[in-house]
Amino acid sequence: MTKRAALILAGGKAHRFQTTDQSWQDKALALLEDKPLLIHIIENITTIVDEIIICTNQEERKIKYHNILEKHKIEAKIVTDEKTNVNGPNAAILTGLKNTQADICITIPCDMPFIKPNVADHLLNLAKNFDIVMPIWPNGELETLIMTLQHAKEKEIIQTLCQLKRTRPNDIPRATPKTLLSTPLKTIKIIDPALKSFININTQNDLKKLQTRNTQGPIQEDIQLIQKEDNLISNLQQMRNAAKMYQENQLIVAQEKFDQCKNHFEKCDNFFWTALSSENKGKTLLKQIKQQKENNQQAILEFGTKYKEACTNATHQYNKEIRIYKKHQCTRLLERAIADKQQVLNNSRMLYSAIKKL
Repeated sequence: MTKRAALILAGGKAHRFQTTDQSWQDKALALLEDKPLLIHIIENITTIVDEIIICTNQEERKIKYHNILEKHKIEAKIVTDEKTNVNGPNAAILTGLKNTQADICITIPCDMPFIKPNVADHLLNLAKNFDIVMPIWPNGELETLIMTLQHAKEKEIIQTLCQLKRTRPNDIPRATPKTLLSTPLKTIKIIDPALKSFININTQNDLKKLQTRNTQGPIQEDIQLIQKEDNLISNLQQMRNAAKMYQENQLIVAQEKFDQCKNHFEKCDNFFWTALSSENKGKTLLKQIKQQKENNQQAILEFGTKYKEACTNATHQYNKEIRIYKKHQCTRLLERAIADKQQVLNNSRMLYSAIKKL
């Protein structure tokens, strides 16, 4: 029997929720109809999952949540984000995945108190045929913090993203071989006609006047993003190993491993991972350039040429990814791919301009 878990993300700083006349307010504990948002969520989903895990970023918050659960006579596991190369949602999701044996997980931010059990159940059922399911709105915006995940594969993917210091949850569908971007305007709208499940509380005013989502735009159907995944897990492990070698200053080994990953992912037409492999190969070359003595111009030029080649390949792969998102009008993923490409181009131009002056 498939085991299912809910990972409630409750470690954010909630900047927009704060006011100048109050001390810091934990949004998860904000009251709605005399009940904390966190408790609303748990009560809404408890019947459709086998396990609930609350992911937070501080021991102090963990204690507060434990006391609230006791007060409401609710059982749930509370975990504190493990130390990784990044903070934020990706670290929280990874921590949650490492603390459950469930086959399929749903992530829910702590500010979505109206999520309906049958909506969460629907998203969990969709994940039986995909590695990740993430709602997408007609204007191309994504619900990046509510998603359903195949546990084993996504734990490897997100662990690798964290190792490479990738902090944004919208990297997860980009990195996943079988992604479903699911429109809420079909089955979910039948289940939840007002789409209240997706109302989130960003500011304290939202507690008084609920903000609904924009349902206008060209995307009216689900979007499937399918990639080859030959030996995906072993190559992700190699990527993490290469990142470890880089951090330990074993640059030649790291460069070779990143290059091997690049060659494999390129054969699979996995544009995101190919770009990341090339980009990180470039970072190892850049580090080697910085370690050269100023009078070793020949070595600097050789490393610089290889660095430019790595950056060129990364931008080429991001371009391929960009074309896919343009075709499907996935606005948010398109913006991220363009930003990644531009960052690589900027770094490459600055370095190569400096090298040419030698």
